[in-house]
Amino acid sequence: MSANFRVVHKRRATITDLPLYYSGHLLKKNTKDKDFKKYYGELRGATLFLYDDDTQDTYTEKLDLEQLKSMELDSPYQRKVPTIFTLTLHTGEVKLKMDNLDTGEEWKGYILTVIKKEIPSKLQLLPGQILLLKEVLLQEKRRNSAMSRPPLPPRPSFLISASTSPPTSKDKIDRSDPETPSCYFSVTRQEAERMLEANPEYGGIILRPSTLAKNYALTLRQLTPSGPVKKNYRVTSTNSGFVIELETPVMVSSLNDVIKFFIEKTEYRLHPYMPSQPYDTCINVFPTPKCINITSAAPKTVPKAQVAPMPRSQTKEELLPPPTKTEETEYVVPDDHSPGANNLNLVQLDGELREILKLRKETISATDEEEITTYENETTEKSRSSTAQWNINSSTV
Repeated sequence: MSANFRVVHKRRATITDLPLYYSGHLLKKNTKDKDFKKYYGELRGATLFLYDDDTQDTYTEKLDLEQLKSMELDSPYQRKVPTIFTLTLHTGEVKLKMDNLDTGEEWKGYILTVIKKEIPSKLQLLPGQILLLKEVLLQEKRRNSAMSRPPLPPRPSFLISASTSPPTSKDKIDRSDPETPSCYFSVTRQEAERMLEANPEYGGIILRPSTLAKNYALTLRQLTPSGPVKKNYRVTSTNSGFVIELETPVMVSSLNDVIKFFIEKTEYRLHPYMPSQPYDTCINVFPTPKCINITSAAPKTVPKAQVAPMPRSQTKEELLPPPTKTEETEYVVPDDHSPGANNLNLVQLDGELREILKLRKETISATDEEEITTYENETTEKSRSSTAQWNINSSTV
């Protein structure tokens, strides 16, 4: 029996995908019911899941306590009298009945702690039970901080009119969102079945809002040897994803994964319902433009382009040093770019250079002869004077 309970507990955790805070037997009655009905309740997150008994893995009913307005005690606390609480929700009033005072006080403490995110000040609980409430409060705060709710579907018109509260912006789904499947349509079950039957070539899967708040439904039409078969499946929205409610519930993270799951399970025999886009069947021929006489029209004056002045930069000639003035004695070669003149100038220049070298040699030789003659004369005079001086000295002696 214990092994079976563990399996059931694991399945419940997979379906709800919410942490379990408290559980136990209780009785529930709506305002329209005459008598209380017995359930096995589990407080997971801010939702109270109700099961027919503790061996059932799929919940029968659930109460969303996030919109809880008040939780009042119908009768004074008495040890031997069952405790009855009246929960005022956005959908109406619900009465919960517990067997004794202690159980009722525990249910009240866990429900108010999870909803109000604080431990109530007046609770008749033991210190150990208060410590458990503190752990639950810390876990719920962490879950809310990391929780990102998926967009909710729009409500059909017949549900909006029957609802006691006006629809909010949270009940709308954006079809332009890439995470929204292309086969999502805000239609009822009958309308979805008619769409699939009238246009089977468009596809066989339609995702639509469910009659239950904050949930989805999937309508399929599949061809079999015995004829077409229509089926509808419920897709439950949770805080961390979506649950496809089958014999073995399947948990996925997005609506696109829901469509992908059914496509793979049907071995790609089904594809999402996508109406064909209209195409044009004719070509519009526009009249040709009238001819315009260019000569008759006045010539258009094209404005001159205004060019911004370029910054003045130094040219190559400005960068070169100025030419030096030649002296009159220097030889300057005239500028003549013709080929014949170049050859003539070279011959003439060679002759003139030879004449200059010849004059240079003659001048140098004449200068040398003069220097030699002057040196000889000086030497002769010195020798003569020295001889005369020697004679005078000899005669004196």
